[in-house]
Amino acid sequence: MPRQGRIDSPGALHHVIVRGIERRRIFQDGQDRNRFVDRLGTILSETATPCYAWVLLRNHLLLRTGSVPIATMTRRLLTDYAVTYNRRHHRHGHLFQNRYKSVLRQEEPYLLDLVRYIHLNPLRAKIVLTLADLDSYPYAGHRFVLGKGGSSWQDVDTVLSHFGGYMKP
Repeated sequence: MPRQGRIDSPGALHHVIVRGIERRRIFQDGQDRNRFVDRLGTILSETATPCYAWVLLRNHLLLRTGSVPIATMTRRLLTDYAVTYNRRHHRHGHLFQNRYKSVLRQEEPYLLDLVRYIHLNPLRAKIVLTLADLDSYPYAGHRFVLGKGGSSWQDVDTVLSHFGGYMKP
């Protein structure tokens, strides 16, 4: 029986979660992580998909449907990454467990809670030990929200606009 299509519509807010097959790691080193982040940025820009939060552990992304469906954007990202990962590490077969999980969310009141949840994952997983360490952790969007670096593809302004009194400089 074919799988049902995912619910998606222009402007829908999705919490996307990706897990390695058999819960294995999908990043062996910084080169793998950097490749994924670079490809993520390219595809988000090409598809005009706003990204509000992201972290590379079990990949968590908070995205809004842009000019193409989330399924199309995610398929391009994960297929490209799996092919290059398998080639680089001389392996064959699936890298990801099943399809990605996508939870449709309402912007109010969930956007800020999800941004917090996603960005604090490295702290909860003890990959970084303090909030100060998280401020410079290169594989999460938290530092961009704090203004420590930036990317053209992470929509920091929308996140910050949900805090009272925020004014763009």
